[in-house]
Amino acid sequence: MNTPGGLQDGPRDAQDEGVTRRRVLLKLSGEVFGGGSIGIDPDTVRSVAEQIAAAAGQVEIAIVVGGGNFFRGAELSINGMDRRRADYMGMLGTVMNALALQDFLTQAGVDTRVQSAIHMSQVAEPYIPQRAIRHMEKDRVVIFGAGTGLPYFSTDTVAAQRALEIRADQVLMAKSGVDGVYTSDPKVDSAAKKFDHLTYDEAIVKNIRVMDLTAMTMCKDNNLDMLVFGMEGDGNVTRALLGDSTGTVVTP
Repeated sequence: MNTPGGLQDGPRDAQDEGVTRRRVLLKLSGEVFGGGSIGIDPDTVRSVAEQIAAAAGQVEIAIVVGGGNFFRGAELSINGMDRRRADYMGMLGTVMNALALQDFLTQAGVDTRVQSAIHMSQVAEPYIPQRAIRHMEKDRVVIFGAGTGLPYFSTDTVAAQRALEIRADQVLMAKSGVDGVYTSDPKVDSAAKKFDHLTYDEAIVKNIRVMDLTAMTMCKDNNLDMLVFGMEGDGNVTRALLGDSTGTVVTP
């Protein structure tokens, strides 16, 4: 028996219509929202929203957003601010991005819900995994804001955590300026080579930062695949959502 608002005890494919669809967790960095600047770039967010809208209804979509276009808790703490307070400021930045993306998705005709790990009922639902799953089964896009609601956790870790809780089939890591995982930074090393496939163990041993170590370990231990792909290019986000593996696939 399922507990309302709790964990889903039934099988992954137990849907009312009996049809199993691909379910993904898309991670968008804060830099995507700012277009490389502080704040929100409406044209960039609109473009991302339209690409997500093109896949909505064909695949179940949840999104974790970063807040680096507003605040980065770790960087603020380096400059003297209390780390806990700085991280909470970063969480509020992710909620602002979530609301912006919700607005543009709504304009694109997609029913969208924002769930926040920090209670703010006037602008977002509380984060409840089972409710998020039901939203996705009803073709609603769910955006997770405010991180885990706790300091010291990166949004990479949040992406892995949320993906596991909603039983996603894959984590999609959207990158700006790079179209996958390379042996070194291709922006500064012309000899850098792109991986088509990589295991979490290989990434950890070779110190290839696909995402932070805690997040990679969570994905590895729970057999969750990841696709690292580039944001640039018309329709890249849509293709990744629909299962195009162009980029780097990371597996346990």
